[in-house]
Order: sequence, then C-alpha cells, then structure tokens
Amino acid sequence: MKSLSYGRLWSHRDFNRLWLSDTVSQIGNQFTNLALPILAVLNLHAGAFEIGLLMALQTLFFPILGLFVGVWADRLRKRPIMVVCNLGRMAGLASIPLAFVLSTLTLYQLYAVAAVNGVFTVFFEIAYQSYLPVLIDREDLVEENSKLQTSASGAQVVGPALAGFIYQLVGGAITITVDAIGYLISALSLISIRKPEAKPESNSPTGHPDFLEEMKEGIQIVFDNPTLWRITACTATSNFGSAIVGAVFVIFLLNILSFSPVLIGLLGTVGAVGFLLGTVVTPIVTKRLGLGMAIAIPAGITVINMAAPLAIYGHAFLIVGTIGLITGIMLPIYNINQVSLRQTIVPDRIQGRMNATVRTINWGTMPVGAIIGGTLGITVGVIGTILIGGALQGAAVLWIVSKHVIHLKEMPKSDELKDSASVKC
Repeated sequence: MKSLSYGRLWSHRDFNRLWLSDTVSQIGNQFTNLALPILAVLNLHAGAFEIGLLMALQTLFFPILGLFVGVWADRLRKRPIMVVCNLGRMAGLASIPLAFVLSTLTLYQLYAVAAVNGVFTVFFEIAYQSYLPVLIDREDLVEENSKLQTSASGAQVVGPALAGFIYQLVGGAITITVDAIGYLISALSLISIRKPEAKPESNSPTGHPDFLEEMKEGIQIVFDNPTLWRITACTATSNFGSAIVGAVFVIFLLNILSFSPVLIGLLGTVGAVGFLLGTVVTPIVTKRLGLGMAIAIPAGITVINMAAPLAIYGHAFLIVGTIGLITGIMLPIYNINQVSLRQTIVPDRIQGRMNATVRTINWGTMPVGAIIGGTLGITVGVIGTILIGGALQGAAVLWIVSKHVIHLKEMPKSDELKDSASVKC
C-alpha cells in the first residue's frame, strides 16, 4: 500500500468549511455535556435513576429510528439533512435558558429537549458520516478523520474548563446558550459549502425502490463482514459499560468527592489533553503496532475506569484525572482507525445504511446501559455501579481479539475494494 499523503485537505475549501462547522459544534457540545447533568442534580434535585433516564433519552432513538434513517440518508442529499438537524438542535437547547428566565424550567423539559435533540442527532450523525466520503477522496479519509478528531480534542481541552467557570458565574441554564449559538454557526457553515452533491441513485439491490430491501442490504453488509460486525460489537459493549458508569459518575463527583462545577470542568480538560495527545500520536501508533493492534489495545485499556473509586481514599483529582488522561489518549486512536476502516471498505452508495446499522447497534446499547446504571446506582450503590460498568468496558476487547481484526496491518487499498456486501478484510 502506498503511503497516504497527509496535508492535502488544508487546501480543500469545502472540507475546511465542514471542519469549521464541526469544530464550532464540538466546542458548544462541551458546555451542554457539562451543564445539563449538573443542572439536573443541583437545581432540579435529580437522583441516579433520573440522570440515567436523561442520558438514555439522548440516545434512545438510534435503536428506534437508525435503520430507517439509514435508508433515507442514502436516498437523499446529506447536507440539507445536516443543516436542518443543527437548526433543530439549536431551537431545542435555546428553550432551556428561556424557561429558566421565566422560572418554568423542570426536569420534564430537560427530558423533552434530550429526546428531541436525540432524534435530530440520529439524522445528523448518519448523514454526516455518510457525507464525508462524498466530499473528499477515500485516500484522504484518515487525514480527514484525524483533523476532525483534532477538533474534538481541542474542543474538549478548551470547553470543559471554560464551561465550568461560566457555570459558576451564570448557572447551567445560561451556559447551555453557548451550545445553541454553536449549532447556528455550524448550520451556516454547512450552507456555505459549494461542492454540489449529486442526487443519489437507486440503492435497492433489485434496481427498484424497495425500502425493506435497502434496509436489509445495510444490515447484511455489517453482519456478513467479520471485520465490521466485530468492531461494531466491541464498540457497542464498550458504550454499554460507559453508559452504566455515566449514569452515576456526576453523582460520584458531586456528592461523594465533593467536586465543584469548576473542578469537574478542569477534570474534563485533563481528559481532553489526553484526547489531543492521542489524536497527534495515532499515525505513529498505528504504523508501529499495525492497524488491528491499534484498535484492540485502546479498547482493552478502558478497564482502567474500575480504578475510579480509589479516589475516595485521597488524591481524588489526581486519580480521576489520571484515568481521564489515559482513556482520553486511547479514545481517538481507537476511533480514527475503526471509523476510517469502516469508511474505506464500504462502497459510497451504502455508506448511510452501513453507518445506520453500526450506529443503531453502538448507540442502542447506551440508553439500556444508562437505565441499568441508574437502577444499579439505587440498588448496589454508586461505587458498585462504576465497577460493573468499568469491567464491561474492558471486556469489549474480547470481540476483536480475532484474526479478522487484530491481525490487520494496514488499511486496504482503494483499488482493492469491490461494490459488494461480502467485502472481507
């Protein structure tokens, strides 16, 4: 395989507009990610189950709508879908500070906003990942994913700490306004992209529009491909464990470790520094370890989250921060490689349905995990819940300790790919 040419996308004007759109929304997301659960706990007195339900509603609609949206995403132009979704999420988030100013904000409104934004996120995420191979050449996908992961890591470095300070100054509801503004800017940036997007051709295997047949093809390309389904199962299991931990982690930080919003924001920044480092070293790590090992090792290291309860015995910020730093480094190494691999081995015409199937499974475990985590938080306690969730995260690596994934040395060549659901790696 010839060496990939890094740096070509710096002069790709339309990609840079997409990159700006992604960067702005990523920064805004950090404000909501920090403010929403803290607002629910401190202002609306939410407990473990209520936080679990709030988290579940953010991802619930992937298993419900994901497969259907995948078919629509392959039938329609993707960019208009993304613009509408960003404007819809902007409106949903803007209702929170408005209700707060009017003294009408309730936990039920947070649930409603989480659900509505969750629906828009299903459409956006599937269209977004399917749009990238349309906008740029396949040879540039690794560079593209690296740049987008850099934006995500940069947003996480700046966002949490800044959000924590703003929360301390103006409260959670007003802090969420930053994210609403970010979605507006993101939508305008997407609108400014000039490259025309061709109208998708018929995606039915029979050549005639057939919704169920198109959906079936998207499912088959994942489950008939040993590489795709093992990566999907790994991510789904890890997300399940992560959601269990996430349902109680804010309560762990606020009520057991007595962290302030500012300290929680700084904790997020420490993890984000690790994310940035991971993004930078991904090409080096992948070259030295090989593609398969660069996916497997980060997946297994997430078991370190089981060590978080040690923070109750002292040096709390150091312990939790170190865990965040390590997992932050590992996450982009895993994501850049497995997403680029998926995008490389699947034909353009079925990208939407492949991503829909993968996201339906990956994100479908998250609302289940969040509800289970909230329930466990009541029954076995916060510490026990973190241990269970952390163990499940680490166990996810077992799915990809196989010749189909772990023995991969490099990305397949573009000219080796076939427009077939039976592509094997």
